[in-house]
Amino acid sequence: MSKNDKKTSPNNIEKTTNHYKINTKAVDRLVNADKKDYSKDQTLKDPAKEYRSGFLDRIPSAVKAVFVKFWFFGALCYFILWGLGMLVPYMEDMIIILSVSLGLITDILVNNILRFIETLPGENNKWMMFPQKKYWTLFANILYSFAIIYCVAWTFNTVNALINNFANTSGYVYWQVEPLGFGCLCVAYDLIFIGFKRLIISIIRDAQNKVN
Repeated sequence: MSKNDKKTSPNNIEKTTNHYKINTKAVDRLVNADKKDYSKDQTLKDPAKEYRSGFLDRIPSAVKAVFVKFWFFGALCYFILWGLGMLVPYMEDMIIILSVSLGLITDILVNNILRFIETLPGENNKWMMFPQKKYWTLFANILYSFAIIYCVAWTFNTVNALINNFANTSGYVYWQVEPLGFGCLCVAYDLIFIGFKRLIISIIRDAQNKVN
């Protein structure tokens, strides 16, 4: 039997055909890997959550997200702003420290907690400025935290200036920075920025749909 006959023998043809069938199935699995349909009634199948109480699942995602953010924002004021207040005399330096700290806390703790307490995949993504789990989100959250802290500091300064301009007092009156007020302002600005982001995304999607 010649070499050409060996190449075209039935056994070789069958092996080649089977080889391509196997590769085709592998390609199909790869293409359809992300095509999962999560229905509204489907809960997460995370083994770590099987032992969690169902009480958290009955709380609306908005309430849980706001509470988690408020708690960490207030803790940031208590431990960082109050704890280092005497050691950092300049407000500009304190804003930088708070921004870096808040960015780290948001990327490492807050966002991961929001992912853990969600009952549906991606349910709490709408409460994060950067819901992706990437390396660059750490630096993006630090820059985003700088915008939040700057707005909070501006609000405190503006309110204090208005109080002293219109109040009939003999001494200087000011709105003291404390965890509750600090946390409320941080949550408010965070939700405002996230709302603007969602609005811009919605406008872009509507424009794309009209073009298509």
